[in-house]
Amino acid sequence: MSSTLIVGIDISSELNAASFIDETGIRLVKKTFFFPNDLDGAQQLLDFTISLAQQYNISSIKFGMEATSHYAWHLHTFLASSPELAPFNPLFYVINPSIIKSFKGAYIHLPKTDSIDAAVIAECVRFGQVKPTPLPDLRYAALQKLTRMRYHIVPSLVREKNRALNLISFKFSTYPSECPFSDIFGKASLAIIENFTPDDIASMPLDDLIDFIVKNGNNRLSDPTQIAKTLKAAANRAYRLHHDLAEANDLALSMTLENIRFLESQLKKLDGEISRQLKAFSQTLTSIPGIGDVLAAGIIAEIGDIKRFNNEAAVAKYAGLIWNKYQSGNFNAQDTSLVKCGDQYLRYYLVEAANCVRVHTVRFKEYYNKKYREVPKHQHKRALVLTARRLIPLIFAMLSKGQIYQERGVASI
Repeated sequence: MSSTLIVGIDISSELNAASFIDETGIRLVKKTFFFPNDLDGAQQLLDFTISLAQQYNISSIKFGMEATSHYAWHLHTFLASSPELAPFNPLFYVINPSIIKSFKGAYIHLPKTDSIDAAVIAECVRFGQVKPTPLPDLRYAALQKLTRMRYHIVPSLVREKNRALNLISFKFSTYPSECPFSDIFGKASLAIIENFTPDDIASMPLDDLIDFIVKNGNNRLSDPTQIAKTLKAAANRAYRLHHDLAEANDLALSMTLENIRFLESQLKKLDGEISRQLKAFSQTLTSIPGIGDVLAAGIIAEIGDIKRFNNEAAVAKYAGLIWNKYQSGNFNAQDTSLVKCGDQYLRYYLVEAANCVRVHTVRFKEYYNKKYREVPKHQHKRALVLTARRLIPLIFAMLSKGQIYQERGVASI
């Protein structure tokens, strides 16, 4: 008699498919069980699974499902929270799609259908090469929603700023290269761009231009007179646009700057909430010079409970900061690529953290510079990724043992 029931679930936005096998691979239900991806459908699956378990005198149940976007979240939490399943010691496996795809490749010429995918997921769980997925911690999940949202906003802001630079250059051709302000997107700089053409600046009395700069610079600019002179010189050398084209360019620029201001306001709101939620965690990552609340939160949200990982190498693998190995006979490849898998969000925040830490700490600055000099091409990108990998043991130690950063190591609190 079977003792373990394995349920493979292929999840989609509207309709899920489930396949039921025992630990020997025998299908206990010949037809695929389809159910809606909603609360009623989840209850149908639960009732059917319990009925089947009782029929075959099952002592344990394993549920396998693909980590397809957010679609597995609700079903996983519903089943894991069900008291009716507790007597069957349920285990849940939310599996990376790349693992399922690779596992499916072992079967020759399998078509792509929901029924077959559900059966493949069940077999993947049965073979035992995947680890159970714990019920998500809502604290980490909430923080993760915010840090991942920030991850998606930042590239949008970068794209809008690049577009704005092109439009600014078209309007005032010498401005991007000769901008006298420290930040071309600062308040005073944008006031100049939005209110004046090169002709306006060239013909404006110097004192009037100085007054405008002082007013929009909130009296914080060190030398408004020199800024005004630089602007006039740049305006005299700039190309002039035809009036009709200038109007269209100004409209496009105005809309782009509105997008930038909106995205910056969203980032400010997100950063404030991220900092607030981070206070609920006992963490010391912000003691590392260069790592603030946002970077610490991004790393913590993706790692979750550090006890999930046996060592720092497991964290590196989870982040995808490991390199392929190629060996055959006496040959060992030296030039190998970074594996294209892992948690892209964790990898992003680790690399961003490394980029900040290398500026503020001696040990990581020296390591970055060493790796930068080792190769003639892609120096910065390679050195930065290697520095991120170097940072992981430190992060693992600090999260595991509650330690604070010191330049030559970590110290217990």
